[in-house]
Amino acid sequence: MTTSESPAPGTDGPVVRTASGAVRGLREQGLAVFRGIPFAEPPVGAARFQAPRRARPWDGTREAYAFGPPPPQEPGVLGPSARPAGPTGDDWLTLNVWTPDPDPSAARPVMVWIHGGAYKLGHGGQPGYDAQHVTRDGDVVVVTLNYRVGMEGFALWSGAPANRGLLDQVAALEWVQENIGAFGGDPARVTVFGESAGAGSIASLLAMERARGLFHRAVAQSVPGTFFSAELARDMAAALAAEAGRQPTAADLAAVDPRRLAEAGQALSAKMARYVDRWGQAAPTVTPFSPVVDGEVLPTTPWQALASGAAREVDLLAGHNRDEFRLFMFIGGMSGTITEERAADVLRLLAPGGEAGERAYREAFPTASPGELFARVQTDWLFGMPSLRLAEAQLAGGGRSHVYELTWPAPGGDGVLGACHGLDIPLLFGTFGADLGGLLFPGGRPTPEAEHLSTFIRRSWTAFARTGDPGWPAYDTGTRPVQVLDAEPKVTPYPEEKSRRIWEGFDFRALPLLD
Repeated sequence: MTTSESPAPGTDGPVVRTASGAVRGLREQGLAVFRGIPFAEPPVGAARFQAPRRARPWDGTREAYAFGPPPPQEPGVLGPSARPAGPTGDDWLTLNVWTPDPDPSAARPVMVWIHGGAYKLGHGGQPGYDAQHVTRDGDVVVVTLNYRVGMEGFALWSGAPANRGLLDQVAALEWVQENIGAFGGDPARVTVFGESAGAGSIASLLAMERARGLFHRAVAQSVPGTFFSAELARDMAAALAAEAGRQPTAADLAAVDPRRLAEAGQALSAKMARYVDRWGQAAPTVTPFSPVVDGEVLPTTPWQALASGAAREVDLLAGHNRDEFRLFMFIGGMSGTITEERAADVLRLLAPGGEAGERAYREAFPTASPGELFARVQTDWLFGMPSLRLAEAQLAGGGRSHVYELTWPAPGGDGVLGACHGLDIPLLFGTFGADLGGLLFPGGRPTPEAEHLSTFIRRSWTAFARTGDPGWPAYDTGTRPVQVLDAEPKVTPYPEEKSRRIWEGFDFRALPLLD
């Protein structure tokens, strides 16, 4: 059985025996790399829209040379040219391993990357997630994985468990516990790390009983504040199913090709703004997918769970970028176009207290332009304050957390991007010319400053995975020490104090369905 569509590169690669069978990887630049290892059965046929099922064993040695096929999804913010390339098929639930040496006695720290993509796109085999630099520089074992996204993974269908994408992540972490020792990793030192929807997934895993004990440290980069109530998710599911001409049930939708469903999800995303009177703050996000607080898979929001001590035994590193929303303004052609009226509308929709929140922002930032206020409140609401408050909730629950903020500006985008959303990915992985990195770094060429900061971030993240200490003081609510990631990284009190005060006391709850 093979995962490679091209002729096998050879038979001299490293072989590791997993619980399901043997896999042969490749030697690449001093590392052993294994791609496309199944951790669950293909979620099709009778398994469609159901919880993941354990991968079936295979005979012989499976060639782990190529990434598994990405799950069905939209093309993403970079357009149709960014559609996932590579193998096709239904074996979506696979993972990939980079290791310095698959020696079971090595017991290296393990880092499991959970990708972002608005819960509707992305996969573990993206070029931007090539883990060779993290693995080599940190002397760690790195795992990247696929999970179901969009309609397959997060829509709330009748007859299907909620949060199937999160259940896929749990299944991958169970695979890590069972098998990573054979790849030279230590199952007692597993760190999950992820960005955007990946960070939101990690926040969810921290709150989930069934994920307890599967990881020991967590890095949450730009945690989204969007979690759906069951009522909101059901209403969105009805609209999603209607786009496909079906009822919102697993039985009815199982007859629809998964790629056709992805197109239906994209169609609804494009017109979500029409639903603001019904879906409220969720409408402007243009994604009808988020973790659902269903009371079973996800019993409550991560902020409530952590404050109650649900993950106090897990070391947490959380942070965000200073100018998160500028990326979406740039891609959407909004830079320099925001009117006073539009800024006022979004301030009243998103800021705490509606009109009172708008006044608070205008008083805190009296010289800000409409475009700056528009970007500031969306950065704070969507990523900045949820990330900071996750760290604070961990403290309230008796745990420990470290906090960072990325303030170094991206060199691309004619200077308007700033320290935008996603900039931390190429800096962390050193993949400056891949995926979003090609936009943020013109020509894919990092500046000396970028190289320096990239090395600092990798060393900090891998040190945290090894010891629980990234190299700066743990956060507290007295002095609020934060690692500022800039050309010259330094520790200061939390830089966004004006925003923090506006949001102080705000409770991030599951977004409701409006009457």
